[in-house]
Amino acid sequence: MALSIKPYIENKETIHLIGIGGVSMNSLAELLLSMGVPVTGSDRASSPVTERLERLGAKITYAHLPENVEGAALIVRTAAVHDDNPEIIRARALGVPVMERAEAWGHLMRDYRNVVCLSGTHGKTTSTSMMTLIMMAAKLDPTVMVGSHLPAIDGTLRIGGKGYFVAESCEYTNSFLKFAPTVAVVLNIEEDHLDFFKDIDDIIHSFRAFCELTPMGGMVVANADDENVLRCVRGLDRTVRTFGLSAGADVRADEITDENGYYRFTVLVGGKPYARVRLSVPGRHNMMNALACCAAAEFLGVPGEAAEQGLEAFTGSSRRFQLVGKMACGATVVDDYAHHPSEMCATLAAAREMDFSRILCAFQPHTYTRTKALFNEFVCALERCDQAVLAPIYAAREQNTIGVSSHDLAEKVAGAVAFDSFEEIAAYLRKEARAGDLILTMGAGNINEVGPMLLDE
Repeated sequence: MALSIKPYIENKETIHLIGIGGVSMNSLAELLLSMGVPVTGSDRASSPVTERLERLGAKITYAHLPENVEGAALIVRTAAVHDDNPEIIRARALGVPVMERAEAWGHLMRDYRNVVCLSGTHGKTTSTSMMTLIMMAAKLDPTVMVGSHLPAIDGTLRIGGKGYFVAESCEYTNSFLKFAPTVAVVLNIEEDHLDFFKDIDDIIHSFRAFCELTPMGGMVVANADDENVLRCVRGLDRTVRTFGLSAGADVRADEITDENGYYRFTVLVGGKPYARVRLSVPGRHNMMNALACCAAAEFLGVPGEAAEQGLEAFTGSSRRFQLVGKMACGATVVDDYAHHPSEMCATLAAAREMDFSRILCAFQPHTYTRTKALFNEFVCALERCDQAVLAPIYAAREQNTIGVSSHDLAEKVAGAVAFDSFEEIAAYLRKEARAGDLILTMGAGNINEVGPMLLDE
């Protein structure tokens, strides 16, 4: 019989989470604690997130030790925790079942009537956040799992009713194939995570399988302006609703105006006006994210006024074009999580539409495999700012067996400089920045530490 988390929850047996401080894992822990389940966990270091879980009743050890799993009835691990982890080895020896995080979420989702899963190479966190605020404006009391701190819910988890679940859904290691969407949203599909996927065809195949998880009465929401997404849904035996700026899209934007990078537009569903949207986050890419959310919301019976209110109320989530502050010289410091060339281009395009004299981008590449595989695309993206300032590559789960570095990128981008530490980057930017400039720290690692250093002058 397939392993399920449900019996352990019903019997209030102890569930142990390895990597409990991770974004999706800490949300899972909080949800389990809210159900009265005893939760233990382990991670490498304490954080505000783990401290919060401890206050809620979780017992956490800050080291991966075999004895951590003693007394647990079930182990849940992140994809980053492998079979050679001492806790996994001990659990196997004791005969304690082990489950992946995405699998656990998939079982929990099946308790909800409507499950909106938002996927794509980029835009997932923003769109999940937008969808959350739309549902909250409609007073639908959604349960939410999102990949970045969302001020409106004061975290990454919102525990609501059983009618609606809104979930950020990541393709890496095929995690989202464990989910249970009734509405599957595909924002875009590009080459990424090539340490796991073979090529673009493999990625499209994975997204296709994700779309096929939706029931016959559900819906797939697909980007009409993305050729890879259209390939993914071609011939799909599910109801497909397209969104985009092209005339043939089922849900599209009309009467578009751009006010200093912030878009205003009418959303047409099947040619009829659904909502008049005023976005509070900049960029054309956010208009696309909003259209995707409107396509899902209208299908679920959400009134257009709620979509308008929710989208206007969304001012961003943590590390998504987030204002850090102003430098003494008058330059504006903003932080953004973009780490794929397309995300970088979208963020830099949004910044270009705003009233800055120059854009200085401090970029930290994320993983050696991504940097190598998309090297030329990174060069093109970095050429869109006035000066690129490069930090060392953030290794994440990798070793540098490829022999690629940020200095290699700097050599190919006109005017770019590369440094070996954040201190050097901060010193350089303090020297170069002037009034009217945008200093944009960018990347999925810890480059966000540079912004506050610029304000501590």
